Amino acid sequence: MLAAKVMKAVENTNMSVFRLDHDLRYSWVCNPGRTWLSEVREGMRDEDVLSSSSLQHALEMKQRVLSSGAPVRYEFFHESARSIRWYDIQLDVDRDENGAISGLLGTSVEITERKRREDTLKTLLRELSHRSKNLLAIIQSLASQTARHSLTVPEFLVRFRGRIQSLSYSQDIVTDTNWRGAQLDELINLQVERYAPDGSQQIRADVASVYLSPTASLHVGLALHELAVNAASYGSLSVPGGEVEITTSFQNVDDHQDLELVWKERNGPRVRQNRDPRFGTATLERIVPNAVGGSASLSHEPDGVLYRLTIPDAQFEFTSEQNDG
Repeated sequence: MLAAKVMKAVENTNMSVFRLDHDLRYSWVCNPGRTWLSEVREGMRDEDVLSSSSLQHALEMKQRVLSSGAPVRYEFFHESARSIRWYDIQLDVDRDENGAISGLLGTSVEITERKRREDTLKTLLRELSHRSKNLLAIIQSLASQTARHSLTVPEFLVRFRGRIQSLSYSQDIVTDTNWRGAQLDELINLQVERYAPDGSQQIRADVASVYLSPTASLHVGLALHELAVNAASYGSLSVPGGEVEITTSFQNVDDHQDLELVWKERNGPRVRQNRDPRFGTATLERIVPNAVGGSASLSHEPDGVLYRLTIPDAQFEFTSEQNDG
């Protein structure tokens, strides 16, 4: 009666229970469900139901229990034509009335979903490690460039903190989209408008509805920061009535389209020939385009900076609104 109640209770769980005799032939299986044990019949051995990839390990574990008398726990996968399923197996000896080992008792619980979650977590951790290393490389490059063009320690700290803050803002957007990237117009609002005394009235942005990749988001955000800081200090955002126009267009290249981002200042103070050489030209002309695999040009027109950045199509994707259009 007790055994029947136990078996009934097992049927209400996701656990399968089985017994093997001393020759490792299955005596019975309770609650096999749709697991690998559903194929087992009395008198069968593991060779009849398990694939070669998991058979050897299963036999080794069972022989170990028979030899030592100590229980073991292990995981194995069962490969069928449709899928691979993982199971958590616990084995212990079964003894007769005299205490001699007469076989094995085992339980099997499917853990496929847990294994998938573990694999997903490992993938995310590898991706996080990769992105962290990339971010540290960017910071190291920024530190070198900032130090090279700073005359004093306080000047270095101000410039470097601003650039790190710019990376932080872009990183926040990328993280909020589950690492999809950043929408270009949001990146412009975040990096540029806070440097305009009159707010959005000084910024004229007409850009395509695209998501930049995480790498492009960080570096384009950094370029926008450099341009905005310079415009607020010396250019069109430093005077009333000054404007910045930010536009995009698509350039046909072979069988794809690259994105060209253009920053153009208007109505700013007349550009001096002896401009500040510490302005982040290295960032704009080398670091950013090299990071996205594109190209860039920077020129100083009479009423302000003109900057063009070409972003390859591998570094952006259209938003659904753009695709619907």
